[in-house]
Amino acid sequence: MFGWEFPPSSSGGLGTACYGLTRSLTRLGDDITFVLPRPCPNPSFLQIVSPYVKTKSRVKVVKVDSPITPYMTAEEYNEFVTSSGAKKKYGNLYGKDLFAEVRRFASYAREIALDHEHDVIHAHDWLTYLAGIEAKKASGKPLIAHVHATEFDRTGGNSLNSFVYEIERKGMHAADLVITVSKYTKELVMKHYGVPEHKIRIVHNGALPHQYHFHGYERRAKTVLFLGRLTLQKGPDYFLRAAQRVSELDPEARFVIAGSGDMEPRLQDQAKKLGIADKVEFTGFLRDKKTQEAFRIASLYVMPSVSEPFGITALESLLNGTPVIVSRQSGVAEVISHALKVDFWDITELANKIVNVLQHPELAENLAENGHLQARAQTWNGAAEKCHELYAEVQPW
Repeated sequence: MFGWEFPPSSSGGLGTACYGLTRSLTRLGDDITFVLPRPCPNPSFLQIVSPYVKTKSRVKVVKVDSPITPYMTAEEYNEFVTSSGAKKKYGNLYGKDLFAEVRRFASYAREIALDHEHDVIHAHDWLTYLAGIEAKKASGKPLIAHVHATEFDRTGGNSLNSFVYEIERKGMHAADLVITVSKYTKELVMKHYGVPEHKIRIVHNGALPHQYHFHGYERRAKTVLFLGRLTLQKGPDYFLRAAQRVSELDPEARFVIAGSGDMEPRLQDQAKKLGIADKVEFTGFLRDKKTQEAFRIASLYVMPSVSEPFGITALESLLNGTPVIVSRQSGVAEVISHALKVDFWDITELANKIVNVLQHPELAENLAENGHLQARAQTWNGAAEKCHELYAEVQPW
């Protein structure tokens, strides 16, 4: 299995998905070798192999530094490899740019595929698709491309990076099967990547209910939470515009924006211009228990994503007993009916629904209780069982 982030060294839903999926797959009896382009603590149930160091041992865990970090942009990569510190420490070890580094990662996949016995190759998202293709060439084993997000999601369909798009398209077409995390994403890859429907299987993401039993946190009255990367895809600017309207209708409402990203300075300026800076708290990036604490103290979680293949955070919110409003442009909207749903661009509808939840405790309680039950049913065990069946489907026997 090829991935590029894994807890605790992760910044988003992909790492969470890889952890939950692999954990449940091993419980079904699957042996997994997880290949990462950088170091990562080794869970007890999983073997992690670095592609940058040769090893004859199939059980040895090798951890080697790599500049690729979760959701790294080409600009961030270039800043790293051109910095004096990086040059002094690593010399010319890494690729000259992010895309050269992705190719370098893929170049090691052939040796990994030959050194480690396997039956199926499972590649997660664009950074690993070339590696998956090289591994398939080397071993002749079937390839599954798992689509968690696409360039269309990340950019909203504007200013696509042609290199990333071509890797995504090439990976999906080279794969024997393509997994999408929602019907929403299935339709997108059919439309924009030309993937035939017969090759696509939908496996919705899940959550780990046992992780969410935090106590001792008191909810803040009329507190509305946004939690996610502060990027165009996640719609934090729509959240702020809705927050202004909510403030006019309910002056007691307060807002928390948890996350980091390239839009953070712009959002802080926007809050000032909208006249609500005193009502908006920017927490920065939160990790692990702090993330769950944010859900627990909030009255309501809002996920106004412009394009969201799934949206695990909505499940996490419900598991923590907090009702949700989600974008209709999301995969999680397909599996949770006890949530209020809006088009990301409809600021008026979003503001009205936020106010309704804040001012009607019985509505909030109904959404939270019934949504919690649905979220508990959306497990990684179920997702793993579907993947396990797909592994059997692509076997040649």
